[in-house]
Amino acid sequence: MTGRADRQSNGTTWTVSSQAAGVRLDKFLAAGERLGSRGRVVDALDKGKVFVNDAEATSRQAGAVLRAGDVVRVWMDRPGSAKRRPRASVEAGDVSILYEDEALMVVNKPAGLLSVPLERKPEAGSAYDDLERHLRPRGKRKPLVVHRIDRDTSGLVVFARTVGAQQVLKDQFRRREPERVYLAVVYGHPEPAHGTWRDHLVWDSKALIQKRTRAGDPAGKEAISRYRVIEALEGASLIEVRLVTGKRNQIRLQARLRGHTLIGEQRYVYGPDALRSIEFPRQALHAHRLSFQHPVDGRPLTFEAPLPADLSSLVKRLRSPATPAGRSRRAAPSAPAPR
Repeated sequence: MTGRADRQSNGTTWTVSSQAAGVRLDKFLAAGERLGSRGRVVDALDKGKVFVNDAEATSRQAGAVLRAGDVVRVWMDRPGSAKRRPRASVEAGDVSILYEDEALMVVNKPAGLLSVPLERKPEAGSAYDDLERHLRPRGKRKPLVVHRIDRDTSGLVVFARTVGAQQVLKDQFRRREPERVYLAVVYGHPEPAHGTWRDHLVWDSKALIQKRTRAGDPAGKEAISRYRVIEALEGASLIEVRLVTGKRNQIRLQARLRGHTLIGEQRYVYGPDALRSIEFPRQALHAHRLSFQHPVDGRPLTFEAPLPADLSSLVKRLRSPATPAGRSRRAAPSAPAPR
């Protein structure tokens, strides 16, 4: 016996026996005498129908190891559990899914991974590919692109799961409604410590770079970013940048135009930048916070992704006890948390 079943009005419970101790929660529930399949277990966890010792278990606890005496309860008819609930962080290939429902998915993408596939680089993996593989076993539709971030930029990206949700989300981005906050490590110390960058940019489709142009250029588009210095470092600064517009490579070029090139930048580097020598393998840019309205019910959603390990290590390396007083304001980003 691996556990005795006890049927009650608020679900069926099993008390884990000594023989079943050490078994994962999902494997325990997938046994033939319980839910019978891993798919049913995933669905029950997603919909808030599973409890361990009277505490609701989420998909994040699927791999939790059970102990002798634990009481596992499945409440299939739990009120309000008909719809799939937002998932806790789930790994899907190289990306972490921070939120998923029937309309959208929000992921934390690592640096070095494309947001979406590129025809000219068919061998390169992407967040889109990871999500497609994640959805495939359940026979779901493919993810739909809403926006993207650069390959070597880490952080938050949202994908839609229906055409209707995709259109609503794209309209929000077109109207500049979502809050998009990035963290970057740049050379030097921007003065003043907070302000607004305004430029007109034009995309060079041959060189595949963004360029500044005059305000009257019919091909140019306005680019606006609001920045503030979070912490002054040794020869560099950790800054926060809020996008008002969202042009390709916008932050990377606007920082460069003001003499504060991103550390690790490879594309927007010329002139004095060649003499700078802080080593970092990619542009030091991270999509930290993303807020928007749910495309179906309109409720506000906010997600945060903390600085990844490589950027955290860079900031620590550049901290100096000689930093002038009053210039350092450390504001550690919080852990991922949908609100």
